[in-house]
Formats: sequence, structure tokens, C-alpha cells
Amino acid sequence: MITVERNVPSIVPDFGDTKPTTRKLAIICSKGTLDMAYPGLILANAALGEGVETHLFFTFWGFDIITKARLDHLKFTLLGNTATHVPQGFGGLPGMTAMTTHQMKKQIADVGVPDIREMLGQIVDSGGHLWGCRMSADMMHIDENDLYEPVEGIISAADFIEKTEGAQLLFI
Repeated sequence: MITVERNVPSIVPDFGDTKPTTRKLAIICSKGTLDMAYPGLILANAALGEGVETHLFFTFWGFDIITKARLDHLKFTLLGNTATHVPQGFGGLPGMTAMTTHQMKKQIADVGVPDIREMLGQIVDSGGHLWGCRMSADMMHIDENDLYEPVEGIISAADFIEKTEGAQLLFI
């Protein structure tokens, strides 16, 4: 496991061609599986690299991505995922989720993509904003003490809409 030191400044590349922008991106992360966590985090990092103000809102099972007890243990399963092109019966075999999760983490590491915790750290270090959904937190009995420390707060959907007024919205 890679530990991100909070007192070490982040290195954000400056390609000299980034113009100041008033663009905003709002990403709603609603799923907490390994394969569904990465799209939102990668898009957030890309937007921040382009100077786009970026806010991520974690709701329902997406809360697993920012919950301290779960973020390092996200899983990948074949069950219900027809895009894997594997017969669904294999997904229910004992040990299959552990095996596919291990394989996916290896493939991610092999292409140089950081793990979930490090990606979250890069987002925050680059100026991104992480928010938890109030309704989901209440349903799941989660409070701010349960969350990855850089999460700025647990807010209502209406508050998120207000914070991201005029933003391009992605729902993942």
C-alpha cells in the first residue's frame, strides 16, 4: 500500500499552455466498485490538469470510495458485468471476486495508475473538492469521522447543486 504524505507538496505539471478558465466540472460518484471508482477520479484529475474547477459528490455506494474503512478495499466482480465477456456463472465461483480484483489492481498498477487513496490525494492536492451526500450518509449512518480526511464535508444535494452552478455534470 502506498501512503500519501500530507505535508509533501504535490507535483502538478505545468505545460505552460494552460489558460485560466472559469469552467467547472461536477462529478457524481454513485458506485463503489473498483472499476467504477476510477472513471470519476481519472476524469477529475484530467480536468484539474486543464485548470477546470472540479467537485466530486459521493452518493450511495460511491461513499465507499471516500470511507476510510473501505477505500483501500474496493472490489471488482464479474457478476452482472456483461462487459467482461466472461460467462456469468464464473462470477459466482468461490474466490472469483478476489481473483478478478487482484488482476484488475495489477493491470492498473502495470499502466502506472495510482491506487484509489493516492488518486484522491492528487485530486485534493490539485485543488479538487470532495463532498459526501447528506442523505446517503444518514441512510448508512456515516459521519465525517468515518471519511477520508480531505473530504470537505457532508452536504445536501441542493448544496452541491449550488456549489457547482454552471458546471458540466457527469453521473457515474
